[in-house]
Amino acid sequence: MSTAPRLTALDALHRSLGATMTDFAGWDMPLRYASERDEHNAVRTRAGLFDLSHMGEITVTGPGAAAFLSYALVGNIATVGNGRARYTMIVQEDGGIVDDLIVYRLGETEYMVVANAGNAQIVLDALTERVGGFDAEVRDDRDAYALLAVQGPESPAIMKTVTDADLDGLKYYAGLPGTVAGVPALIARTGYTGEDGFELFVAPEHAEQLWRALTDAGQAHGLIPCGLSCRDTLRLEAGMPLYGHELTTALTPFDAGLGRVVKFEKEGDFVGREALTAAAERAESAPPRKLVGLIAEGRRVPRAGFSVVADGEVIGEVTSGAPSPTLGKPIAMAYVDAAFAAPGTEGVGVDIRGTHEPYEVVALPFYKRQK
Repeated sequence: MSTAPRLTALDALHRSLGATMTDFAGWDMPLRYASERDEHNAVRTRAGLFDLSHMGEITVTGPGAAAFLSYALVGNIATVGNGRARYTMIVQEDGGIVDDLIVYRLGETEYMVVANAGNAQIVLDALTERVGGFDAEVRDDRDAYALLAVQGPESPAIMKTVTDADLDGLKYYAGLPGTVAGVPALIARTGYTGEDGFELFVAPEHAEQLWRALTDAGQAHGLIPCGLSCRDTLRLEAGMPLYGHELTTALTPFDAGLGRVVKFEKEGDFVGREALTAAAERAESAPPRKLVGLIAEGRRVPRAGFSVVADGEVIGEVTSGAPSPTLGKPIAMAYVDAAFAAPGTEGVGVDIRGTHEPYEVVALPFYKRQK
């Protein structure tokens, strides 16, 4: 029996704005409001406002919280300073990626783990299972937060009209408590679009008030509401991985080219250490397929699961593909054999319904904002 999708605190507002809604990871979410291209370009050139309340917030507290998280995750959480955030992963014992996460340190003994919507329950269950023996508590706080994001080059100017928090002092991958448009919020700066921006964790009952205030404040700056569709093309251009596409349980962080997030030097054991040690050694001696960018020479769009080919042989697989509004061409991320991973490698194509369409191999990301 299928269950009805969950609704965010902004559901009625999205519908009043004419949003096209879609079921995403068990949530009814806005896919787009009008034009995906216009929404994408607004974030690249001005600003966009997103509802990301489907993300999963899990609070970890207690004197042993840092030690526990360093055991449960691949990163060294003990080195995260107060008010800072860390990109990390949770893996299985065999090293397969369960999810990629952002961990915020909210206080001396309090952390917030933010998981992807589709994996939130899996991550919560894994953390709950792993906390035994540590002086720490795992709490499901998914219903305690709504999450709004203002993204784009105009986002600092917009935010400064609605908060007196020290935004200039808020570094990338950090968060601070503050008040935004009269609403208490955790203001973070972690982004997933390739642009500057802010994420605002607030109580669900304050979400609509904050959305309307940001909409009003952003009017002079060209801010528009944005859905999940343009969020996907924005992160693709920025070369950012998406769980279920570039990251899966079949891959270790080393297979995904993200071995840097695994901190073997931290004190004590951690889940997956033995398997990841072997994976790191394998990656040194026999490089796994590498994640690369592909830019189409033609107009046909590659999709996840399409084969990457060279000389009639399959050399890899597309993980994400879409038309790029910024580049004006179809683009893709793909895992390819190491021998074909160098930018400019010739003779590489994508098998699109039996036709081998030519593609240029490029380094990621496709797009990087000017500082």
